[in-house]
Amino acid sequence: MKYNPNEIEAKWQKKWAENKTFAAENNSDKPKYYVLDMFPYPSGAGLHVGHPLGYIASDVYSRFKRHQGFNVLHPMGYDSFGLPAEQYAIQTGQRPEDTTRVNIDGGVDKEGNQIAGYRTQLDKIGFSFDWDREVRTSNPDYYKHTQWIFIQLFNSWYNKDSDKAEDISTLISIFEKDGNSNVNAVCDDNIAAFSAAEWNAFAKDEQEKILLQYRLTYLAETEVNWCPGLGTVLANDEIVNGVSERGGFPVVRKKMTQWSMRISAYAERLLQGLDTIDWSESIKESQRNWIGKSVGAMVSFNLKDNENTIDVFTTRPDTIFGVTFMTLAPEHELVAQITTPDQKAAVEAYIEKTSKRSERERMADVKTISGVFTGAYAEHPFTKEAIPVWIGDYVLAGYGTGAVMAVPCGDERDYAFANFFKGQNGMPEIKNIVDKDISEAAFGGKEGFQLVNSDFLNGMGYKDGTQKVIAELEKINQGYGKINYRLRDAVFSRQRYWGEPFPVYYVNGLPKMIDVQHLPIILPEVEKYLPTEDGLPPLGNAAVWAWDTIQNAVVSTQLADNKTVFPLELNTMPGWAGSSWYWMRYMDAANENEFASAAALKYWEFVDLYIGGSEHATGHLLYSRFWNKFLKDKGFAPTEEPFKKLINQGMILGTSAFVYRIEGTNSFVSKNKIGDHKVQPIHADVSIVNASDELDVEKFKAWREDYADAEFILDENGKYIVGREVEKMSKSKYNVVTPDAICAEYGADTLRLYEMFLGPLEQAKPWNTAGISGVFGFLKKLWRLYFDDNGLIVTNDEPTKDNLKSLHKTIKKVSEDIEGFSFNTSVSQFMICVNELSTQNCHSRAILEPLAIVISPYAPHIAEELWSLLGHSDSIATVAFPKFEPAHLVESDKEYPVSFNGKMRFTIKLPLDLTKEQIEEIVMKDERTQKQLDGRTPNKVIIVPGKIINLVG
Repeated sequence: MKYNPNEIEAKWQKKWAENKTFAAENNSDKPKYYVLDMFPYPSGAGLHVGHPLGYIASDVYSRFKRHQGFNVLHPMGYDSFGLPAEQYAIQTGQRPEDTTRVNIDGGVDKEGNQIAGYRTQLDKIGFSFDWDREVRTSNPDYYKHTQWIFIQLFNSWYNKDSDKAEDISTLISIFEKDGNSNVNAVCDDNIAAFSAAEWNAFAKDEQEKILLQYRLTYLAETEVNWCPGLGTVLANDEIVNGVSERGGFPVVRKKMTQWSMRISAYAERLLQGLDTIDWSESIKESQRNWIGKSVGAMVSFNLKDNENTIDVFTTRPDTIFGVTFMTLAPEHELVAQITTPDQKAAVEAYIEKTSKRSERERMADVKTISGVFTGAYAEHPFTKEAIPVWIGDYVLAGYGTGAVMAVPCGDERDYAFANFFKGQNGMPEIKNIVDKDISEAAFGGKEGFQLVNSDFLNGMGYKDGTQKVIAELEKINQGYGKINYRLRDAVFSRQRYWGEPFPVYYVNGLPKMIDVQHLPIILPEVEKYLPTEDGLPPLGNAAVWAWDTIQNAVVSTQLADNKTVFPLELNTMPGWAGSSWYWMRYMDAANENEFASAAALKYWEFVDLYIGGSEHATGHLLYSRFWNKFLKDKGFAPTEEPFKKLINQGMILGTSAFVYRIEGTNSFVSKNKIGDHKVQPIHADVSIVNASDELDVEKFKAWREDYADAEFILDENGKYIVGREVEKMSKSKYNVVTPDAICAEYGADTLRLYEMFLGPLEQAKPWNTAGISGVFGFLKKLWRLYFDDNGLIVTNDEPTKDNLKSLHKTIKKVSEDIEGFSFNTSVSQFMICVNELSTQNCHSRAILEPLAIVISPYAPHIAEELWSLLGHSDSIATVAFPKFEPAHLVESDKEYPVSFNGKMRFTIKLPLDLTKEQIEEIVMKDERTQKQLDGRTPNKVIIVPGKIINLVG
């Protein structure tokens, strides 16, 4: 009876689906455990072998937890909104919803390409997903709830006194009774004070404008990364070297009216929460740096010849007497107002140049020094001295106040800037206010110095100086102590089609929320997915996109009369909207009325184990924590943090193949025959290269039309040997290996074991298809413990001590490895165990039944088949994991080294319970001892039971 993986795997995948073997219960007496993978974006390219790595790891853990008696929730879905589908739609004329559906479910696209489909690919690998809970963020029944969360954010404000989000109605009540003078809220800067009487006298529209300055999601003019080529705003992580990651289009900084979210309100809670979760220190540190907490002071510098002030946040208020110039971000709103006529051309040219660099690029570039003097001067708050105001792209409009008080003697960047522009108009001499030599470099330390040339701060250090200067600034009403965060409010608008529509319409230019009972507001049909001719987002092309407040329905745009029918929001939500709460939807995915019921949320609480890529550290993982905290404030989410433990899987890299074309010819020379030839390495498709690095020349010639007439210089053996290099797995490098091909040839269990065997989960490792045959061989060897050519050979024989030792060593090792996420060493242990049992000729049911259970998290199909053929009718998936019994690893014998005068001559195996006298008697009678002694009597016999035997003299 041979091992036939394709037949076995198809059988069990069908049974699991029919029996809903992995369905989780929302109410169970078992303890719960929630395992989640970061869900994929379904591209037409489908899965390659690198994608399932984290899924296999989470599946091993999920299956193990079921064996331990847990009610396991292990769901899967698709993050199916996004720019790639929209760009593909623009290029091919296909509807994004159609291409997305085909990419998930499989089928043929408009161009006739056969698409395998993510669902089919995932099913073939044998994951224990609860598919009844599948979500797709682009389905209206899902984004209905994303729209609902947006409305909750709009109808909330952040009360600093209670340190939580509250309903906007509580803020209105305060305004009605007391005005806003004593409101301690996270809100826009420079909100005008008003009394209760004034509030109550305001027109409704005026009140709404004021409330927008407090709401957790709000409309504001914001500096954004605008990509004209894509016609949309991009997030920082969608830009590489000043161009869009997708398409390589130029990106510029531009002011636009956008929806934003006050994630900054949660900065401190986001920081503190990191101490309560089991994440890698590197991810935590990335978030701490992104949030960027700083303790310091706000300082107001009055402008000369201008009524405005420049407000600066500084972490070093003690150095205020060292200020020699100020720098504003080029985008700062005051730049246009204060620039003098003679500096206008230079300033405008600099702003134009800077707009083409992303914020991330400006932050990372510490070498380039650039800036322009505005011609304007500010006034030092204490000395009243004139301070020149510059602009420079190392200052960012969105960080702090977009202004820096430059103290060159105490800051390396200010020092470099001052020296670079030394002697130019508007750049004074550097002032030294510390008792240190600054002739070569700035002194930026907070310890080991005293302030000098600093008026009332002379003789003080950092701590005393900071306290003193804040007190003095408060006296003259030009500053105060402040904690600042680098974290900025998140821009929430995208000028795209393929995203969640906002549940928003506009009356007199002010946003109004559509009542939740009328959700979802479904994405309309459009003729084209590009911006309109007059620059509006793609939804501006929609013929039916206005809100009728009488019918409470979306109607023809032509019916908009701004009386009862109003324009709808034309922007859509960003890609991170749907992924910022999806783990809660899995808890109760079929609920039509709520995003999840209170009972389901209470039962599952949070994700116990989350596995995904580290590239999401400051995007998805931060936004998810923000939304979770907000939903907890509003009484929906049961816990403060969504993900208890996080593991970042490493990348599986591709092993590329290279052929070598002799320059100027269409001749290719084998790698081992290059010699003096000048060659150009060219990627070859790895599917036409075998495990011995031999190129199939005929298939290569048929692969590309321009290679059809190519000539080949082969080696002495008549073979063309390619070069190899480990790179990122990518279609463009022709090094992609699909899991479908591996499953078809070797089976899914082989793929699963091999991916786990490649190395530690968190590390990057290269894929090498040549190594997979060894794992396949192991599974065939495992099968032969149970079957020979004639059928089942499992007996009821009593297991031997060695049998039990091999088994329990494996139970112990695998249990510890899975709990420690050391999956590769488990696979090694399986191989050791099967080799030992084969050598022992073990076919005992008492050994082989528990062995099938132990291996089932890794290789579930073969385990199910073995379990079934051993006579069990139930699935192996929920059978209790075998219990490790330490007694089977306790050695009853010891192999002693027998030494003569300290030199080991032979070994002898003896029972551990022998006395010294019994050991000595046995050793002395051994013929090998007699031969060594050659008739002599030793002076001394040293015996340490369980350790050594040494005969001396």
